[in-house]
Amino acid sequence: MDRNTITGIILIFAIFIGFSVYNNRSHNKSFEKVIKVADSLYARGEMENARAEYINALRFKANSPEAIARVNEINQLLGFVPPAQPGETPVKEVVAEKTQEKIEPEIPSAAINQYGAFSEAATGDNDFITLENSKIELKISLRGGRVYSARLKEYTTYNSLPLYLFSGDSTVFGFNFFTADNRAIQTNNLYFTPVAERKRYVAEREPQSVVLRLKAGEDRYIEYKYTLAPDRYMVDFDVTFRSMESIVAPNLNSMTLDWRMYIPQQEKGRQNEDNYTTIQYKYFQDEVDGFRLRSNKETEKTDITTKLSWVAFQGQFFSTVLITNDFFLNGLVSSTKTPASGKYLRYFTSEVGVPFTPGTSSAISMMLYYGPNHITTLRKEGFDLEKLVFLGRNIIGWINRFTIIPVFNWLNNYISNYGIIILILTILIKIVLFPLTFKSFQSQAKMKVLKPLVDELGKKFPKKEDAMKKQQATMDLYKRAGVNPMGGCLPMLLQMPILFAMFRFFPVSIELRQEQFLWATDLSTYDSILDLPFTIPMYGDHVSLFTLLMTASTLLTMKMTGSSPGQDQPGMKVMMYMMPVMFMLILNNFSAGLTYYYFLANILTFAQNYISGKFIDEKAVLARLEENRKKPVQKSKWQQRLETAARQRGVKPPKK
Repeated sequence: MDRNTITGIILIFAIFIGFSVYNNRSHNKSFEKVIKVADSLYARGEMENARAEYINALRFKANSPEAIARVNEINQLLGFVPPAQPGETPVKEVVAEKTQEKIEPEIPSAAINQYGAFSEAATGDNDFITLENSKIELKISLRGGRVYSARLKEYTTYNSLPLYLFSGDSTVFGFNFFTADNRAIQTNNLYFTPVAERKRYVAEREPQSVVLRLKAGEDRYIEYKYTLAPDRYMVDFDVTFRSMESIVAPNLNSMTLDWRMYIPQQEKGRQNEDNYTTIQYKYFQDEVDGFRLRSNKETEKTDITTKLSWVAFQGQFFSTVLITNDFFLNGLVSSTKTPASGKYLRYFTSEVGVPFTPGTSSAISMMLYYGPNHITTLRKEGFDLEKLVFLGRNIIGWINRFTIIPVFNWLNNYISNYGIIILILTILIKIVLFPLTFKSFQSQAKMKVLKPLVDELGKKFPKKEDAMKKQQATMDLYKRAGVNPMGGCLPMLLQMPILFAMFRFFPVSIELRQEQFLWATDLSTYDSILDLPFTIPMYGDHVSLFTLLMTASTLLTMKMTGSSPGQDQPGMKVMMYMMPVMFMLILNNFSAGLTYYYFLANILTFAQNYISGKFIDEKAVLARLEENRKKPVQKSKWQQRLETAARQRGVKPPKK
């Protein structure tokens, strides 16, 4: 071996060692970086994301005790695997997927002690079966027999990704009950067996069904049957307990159906979407109730002791609803806000009592709705599901249901541009309200004419003790001029239900979702012409042009109307001009369709006032006042009755 060969071998060996050291350091740095992210997610309570990062860290250090311990801990928290018993090695089937470690399924002795008759179902293959039609795609997990994910085919998220109502092992859906030998069973943690070998069912021309069984011995099982019809969002969910009378507790007359779900963010405006994300439920043969919209509470919880027909995990535009053909005995529901930096809005839980009759075969018939909060679609499904779309109470709800929505849908039959539809709808509303608007403007204009005379009365009675005399003289002035001080307020009050109805209508109208108009890319959320690098309290981190136009048009309309008597005080003026600014701060994060409507309403009001001003003759108002001053003031019947009653008591009426 010559000198050059020896030198070459040494160089190759040095390069190999150097590369190994470099690669090891690189892996260590990558591992530490991923672990840091995972620890941060773990500390914030984002368990599903933290678990994914800890598993990702195992790519760099496959045998890291720290990462494996964290994964097993989170698996137990989320219910991925049965909790390890003392002296039992934790199951690492999820970790094995990343580390290429082959682990043969077996039934630990602890599982037999824990699950009894269901011990064979403690382990299994976590496979999936797809059930779909033209509208939805469901992936059903053999672990828990639950719907693992629900995708709506006709919709996408705000960033054009597939829209999943939920997806992942963090979702819980299963029965909790005690066996005759006092073992606590949670079907969500056990493995079901499919009756057929098919992995995909498509409901095109006729309904398709997926049947899964949770075995508890020979010819003893709990059966889940999911049936999906073509072109529907509703899934029939039938549960059968076969030959379970010797397994379940003999005194059991109800079971707890445990349902938990993280609600993901689907829309651009997180704040606005969160405002309309809530839990609702319908009392059996009674009204719909639920948590209050736009609630700022971190956690809400309520114990429902009466019968229920359904429970809904509701988002702004999409809902998942659990419905029974009979009734649920009771319910315990809760809502928890998740960190604003995460991809979820809320964590919803519900535990409903399901009636159960022990016997050879006990059946429970339910349904699951996975779909949009579209009033027509919900109404077709029945069960008062259309009440999921909250349109306001009493008169506000009536206006929306029987006036605004029918007109909106009628216009939608002929016009595809929703910006134009809102414009025409606003014009129609203004035409209907024009008599009230004209009456209000007419009264305000007359009071504006009388303002100098009212100011003179203020100079005539400057003392505080003369306030009553000043008030009487002012009312006498209005009466002689033929002006009703309330004439401008009453018509405005009658228009208020329309304004509140539109405030309720636009943010929950799925028709506006992802519909573009002018610079607004989505009329269901805010329009942004400028994204700010910081967040302004109450206002947000963007600038909405429609909100600015709404505010400017409101101020313009107020300027045109001018001040009337009683509104010229400094405090009153400040309040009048502060209100539009406050609305600008509040509505900056609201639906662009709503602020666009308010902007159009202000512009049309401005035009109506301008036209109405042509019909107000100031000289005629003053001439009428001078003419009425010459006439004796006629006493009203009410005043005559008061004076008659005073005389009967021996009190002389005051002289004028």
